[in-house]
Amino acid sequence: MTTLDRVVKPKTKRSKRFLQSREPKLTENTKNAMIIKGGNTSLTVTNALKDIYSLKKPNAVLYKKKNTARPFEDQTSLEFFSKKSDCSLFLFGSHNKKRPNNLVFGRMFDYHVLDMIELGIEKFVSLKEIKSSSCPEGTKPLLVFAGDAFDTNGEYARLRSILIDFFRGPTVSAIRLAGLEHILHFTALDGKIYMRSYRVLLKKSGCRTPRIELEEMGPSFDFILRRTHLASDDLYKTAHKQPKALKPKKKKNVSHNVFGTKLGRLHMQKQNLEKLRTRKMKGLRKRGGDVIQGEAAVSPKKSRDE
Repeated sequence: MTTLDRVVKPKTKRSKRFLQSREPKLTENTKNAMIIKGGNTSLTVTNALKDIYSLKKPNAVLYKKKNTARPFEDQTSLEFFSKKSDCSLFLFGSHNKKRPNNLVFGRMFDYHVLDMIELGIEKFVSLKEIKSSSCPEGTKPLLVFAGDAFDTNGEYARLRSILIDFFRGPTVSAIRLAGLEHILHFTALDGKIYMRSYRVLLKKSGCRTPRIELEEMGPSFDFILRRTHLASDDLYKTAHKQPKALKPKKKKNVSHNVFGTKLGRLHMQKQNLEKLRTRKMKGLRKRGGDVIQGEAAVSPKKSRDE
């Protein structure tokens, strides 16, 4: 049993509050990411980790020291750092002759590696090379995914899920137009993944709605997909399981159609239509001598033959 796995009883109020903050909650905190540098890295990988850290701040922890870890062979060091820093996302950078300029995006579940995907950097343009104003720290980006591979290929679909978890930022209840300042665009084409970062400029258009222009902000990546470590279907389903308290309560006899219109069904008792009172009209008045139920109406006047 390691030091972090043993049961610790708090001795002070401060330590008690710290342990309570680590307990499971109905509404979890914003996911934090740890950015780790491998034992052997290149200048491209180092700058890439710093630029991604600048996009992810303040929900990120940057480890500046080198760590001789191999995520696809031994995951104990990543799980140790995850529990120590309370991070459920990680980015690991490394460089070697067989896999140059390597980035591994991954996520945790219960402080164990859920899935991770290895991407190779073929082309990189840093924030410093693109001379333009950047977005403020902590800006929530708008994520755009283009390409049929994200819908048809299982590995690309899981990569999209990991990238959404990594860059989505805090959950907000409402969005204002002026707050959309940053766009991250991912394109899957011909076996490569292109990542571009844009700054949204709202300019005058002569009407109430502003004219929108995109200015490349950086960083810019051209990735190639390498190794993958995906969770099984059962574990993936368990990781997405929601507590019962968060599930919306089902209302009886209420449904929604494809357009989102709310439909309700009412159950009424059986009515006696014979006693139903309708609008009075002269043409519907009962005449003297008329038989209403079951027989034809007979006039009281005598026939001409009599």
